[in-house]
Parts: sequence; structure tokens; C-alpha cells
Amino acid sequence: MNKLLWTLAVAATLCGLLTPHADGAQLLPPAKKAARIKIIKGPELESASDYLTIIRWTTNNPGGSDVHYGIVQYGTDPNDLSQTAKNPIRLNRSHPETTFRVRIEGLKLQTTYYYRVTSAESSGRSDGVKSTVNKFTVPGPGQRIVAELPLPVPKTK
Repeated sequence: MNKLLWTLAVAATLCGLLTPHADGAQLLPPAKKAARIKIIKGPELESASDYLTIIRWTTNNPGGSDVHYGIVQYGTDPNDLSQTAKNPIRLNRSHPETTFRVRIEGLKLQTTYYYRVTSAESSGRSDGVKSTVNKFTVPGPGQRIVAELPLPVPKTK
């Protein structure tokens, strides 16, 4: 009998711990939208290989909804950026800046592409920022381009 009671007690405890409770979830209202969003670094090619290209840029924190999208409009003609790649990002409300990184796959090898970046809230509402047109060339088979990231400066006491 004790074994049965112990098994029921353990099962009840696990059910209580694993069942979601409404009081445990905290939905925060959207953060205050920034008055003016601007690109403060980039956009730039982070890396490119024969199968994947990553474009990154940094803006001041746009605020608004927590989920935003980094968007890259690109093409082989600077006047026809008709292809689009986008990746979601979750904003960190405590950071003054947001770095967007967008993956582009399936590009033609040894081809120059032109691109422009922008960002938007998860609703599709634009953040109101758009870069100038930049370019990169996809490397050949087995080659890779990697931008050098700045190393953090050690803090001195």
C-alpha cells in the first residue's frame, strides 16, 4: 500500500510541475519604438562559401515587438534586387544595439550579387531603415570568404 501511495504522490507532483500555469507566463507589452532607427555598422559580408552567404549589420535597438526580421533584397543587377532573404531575431530590450544576420543560400558560384538591407517587425511593419546598395562575389567551389571580426579589448583595472 505504501508503494502505491508513493507512486501516486510522485505522479501528482510531476503532473503539477509539468503542467503549464497561466500565472507563470509574463507577456510584456511591446518595447517603446525608437524615434529614429539607423544603421550604425555595415552592412557587410560576414562569410561566403559555395553554399552559404551571411550578411550582417547593426542598428540602434528599434524597439516595438520583440521579434523582428533582418531582410536582404538582392540580385545580380544593382537596379533589380528582386530576390529576398530574411531571418528572424529576438530583440534584447536591455541592449542599445541590435545585430541582424541574414543567411542566403543557393547563389551561383563566382557571381557578383548586389544587395540592400532593411528590417521589419514581425507584423511586417518596416523599421524605416534601408541601406545603400552594396555588392559581394560568391567564391568558387571549395573556397570561403570570412570577414575578420574585431577582437574584444580586455578590460584593465
